Amino acid sequence: MTDARDAILAQARSLGFQAVGVASADNAPADGEGLRQFLRLGYAGDMAWLPRTAERCAAPRALWPEARSVVVVGLNYGPAHDPLRLLAARTRGIVSAYAQGRDYHDVLKRRLRRLARFVVDTFAAEVKLFVDTAPVMEKPLAARAGLGWQGKHTNLVSRRHGSWLFLGELFTTLDLAPDDAEADHCGSCRQCLDVCPTDAFPAPYRLDARRCISYLTIEHKGHIAPEFREAMGNRIYGCDDCLAVCPWNKFARRTEEYAFLPRAELTAPRLADLAALDDRTFRTVFSGSPIKRTGRDRFVRNVLIAIGNCGDVTVLPVAKGLLGDPSPLVRAMAVWASQRLAPPAAFAALRARHAPAERDPDVLAEWHGTGPATSASGDAPA
Repeated sequence: MTDARDAILAQARSLGFQAVGVASADNAPADGEGLRQFLRLGYAGDMAWLPRTAERCAAPRALWPEARSVVVVGLNYGPAHDPLRLLAARTRGIVSAYAQGRDYHDVLKRRLRRLARFVVDTFAAEVKLFVDTAPVMEKPLAARAGLGWQGKHTNLVSRRHGSWLFLGELFTTLDLAPDDAEADHCGSCRQCLDVCPTDAFPAPYRLDARRCISYLTIEHKGHIAPEFREAMGNRIYGCDDCLAVCPWNKFARRTEEYAFLPRAELTAPRLADLAALDDRTFRTVFSGSPIKRTGRDRFVRNVLIAIGNCGDVTVLPVAKGLLGDPSPLVRAMAVWASQRLAPPAAFAALRARHAPAERDPDVLAEWHGTGPATSASGDAPA
């Protein structure tokens, strides 16, 4: 199937994929064991879908028994500027580089569908395509397909694109020659581990998602534990720290994909403006953005934590204005932000006015300085 392989890879490149390779659909026991260890240690947090789909995640053929090969594609989303440059702009929110443009799921799916149609029409093969929409262990597959290796931060690293690749997979019944797996080139470097604001890496190549700011701000549905809030700084959606410090980024180029170029309103948004979003406006502002899937309440929760960290008392009225918000997630962090910014006497007056009418136990805990009833990992606080 050499001719088929060459034709498919050439077609993928013609569709704009900057990285492409082939992995066998055979099971990789090491991948499955890594996932099982991640789950045994409780690192998945409240991502309940992971334990339910673990067996299918670990083996491509468990997901689709007819698969023989996996074509893995990558799109570069390298940012034009250092994503960490805004850490000092405390009244501005930091949105992860991957979410500043259009939703990458949509962009990759459109091109993968065209590649799938080419494979079906040309070789009469069956295909299934995935872009973070099924239990596919895409980073191990990408490493086996030669696109890069999983770095110590557990993300894919490429010698040509650094840590900035979106991934997609095309499963096929064609038996294509696989690429050689990429070797690990991290060496003794541990910059990605040391930069993490919340110590989310208990060891190299191991991530405790419950401590990761990306997980906390995007996946976690409940209150964010007090131990992580100050470390979050002004990161309101995702966290690029471990990606941004990777030395291999020196070979990465700025993305040329129009869809991934940052929207102006997401490059340095004012926290005060974001906190004022109601559900309808939130959906309008973030139409076509991956941020929309998080929902207004969780997003404003994140924004209020950033407001509480900004140290600018002129933003205090914004937090105070959300003390009566319908969402307990929002009210709780409005309390926390107000306590951080208001003088003690002023905060005591706010508590006397609002706390007696509060019925949510987690919001009451914030008023009385005891934090939420549950931590980010779902365990009772010590």
